[in-house]
Amino acid sequence: MSRIYIIAGEQSGDVLGARLIRALRAERDGLEFSGIGGPRMEELSFKSLFPMRELAVMGLLEVLPKLRTLRHRLQQTIADIHASKPDVLVTIDSPGFTLRVLKACPEIKRVHYVAPQVWAWKPKRVHEFPGLWDRLLCLLPFEPDWFAQHGLEGRFVGHPVLESGADTGNAARFRARHTIAADAPVLILMPGSRRSEVPRLLPVFAQTLERLAPRLPGLVPVVPVASAVADTVRAATSGWKVPPVIVTDLDDKHDAYAAASAALTKSGTSTLELALAGVPMAVTYRVNPLTAMIARRMIKIPHVAMVNLLAGRRLVPELLQEDCTAEKLAATVEQLVRDPAAAQAQRDGFGAVMASLRPSGMLPSTAAAREVLGVLGG
Repeated sequence: MSRIYIIAGEQSGDVLGARLIRALRAERDGLEFSGIGGPRMEELSFKSLFPMRELAVMGLLEVLPKLRTLRHRLQQTIADIHASKPDVLVTIDSPGFTLRVLKACPEIKRVHYVAPQVWAWKPKRVHEFPGLWDRLLCLLPFEPDWFAQHGLEGRFVGHPVLESGADTGNAARFRARHTIAADAPVLILMPGSRRSEVPRLLPVFAQTLERLAPRLPGLVPVVPVASAVADTVRAATSGWKVPPVIVTDLDDKHDAYAAASAALTKSGTSTLELALAGVPMAVTYRVNPLTAMIARRMIKIPHVAMVNLLAGRRLVPELLQEDCTAEKLAATVEQLVRDPAAAQAQRDGFGAVMASLRPSGMLPSTAAAREVLGVLGG
């Protein structure tokens, strides 16, 4: 029996962890799993050391009130790893937490899944990485070359969005389920998956809808959310003048994508999901002004949206911080809904972006599982 300790610190990591567990079980019998994960991993009989949501905090200032709890959970995790003595430790993303865990466990074989995006901000941090892992798994095609230039090996395993099912939705089913007219424009609103970030975008989304409602008659806003923040979103949207459809079911979310005319989304993996589904979009985000000021000094890339970074150009609009206003968001959405050429221009670029994310000959989760088993040996 080989023991694999997996740590996921947020919703996206939980999804990755669940797919990894399935792929590992498909590749080899006799594997035992423990560590930290969320509901997707727990569906696979994975018992989390403590609730994963305690680690899902984002933003420089937003982290400060949680430092004592995070420090305690870090010490608890390290102690549990040393006590359980796994054959391999797999940390998934969440570098603020997971890299500290890796550093404290040098005697264990270690795999870090989702290369830290230091190429985007503070690249000098790469010099802190030697000795932290035995294998680094990269989701983006350009990352192995970037890390190689700094003396570190990275293995491209493909991006998990390709396994998301985002492109398998049924528009007619979504409209029938939620009693939406066939000609009603559907707008996807994606405020984020963390409690700390959701309040940043929902107010401006509400104001955007008020401006759009008279311009786009019958407009139906749809907010796909993680279960962890569903109650927060319901409470925050209960007074909206244009009531949204709140979607928590994964298949329902993909159906919503299929029915959508456009989307407003935070930056991150959601842009790739929407691109895979062919949904024209604008990327928007708003954080604490001081956090934004610090981030702008640190960010070293020309685009914030991952879909733009992979395309090598501004394929979709980026309306960030001071540009994250109701009027600008409304004008952008209206153009995407009313101008077929603008929407199609985005869709035409999405295909090349998706193609760049595919590993050769296998699913990303299978490629990642084989890398983990390569480190595990036997």
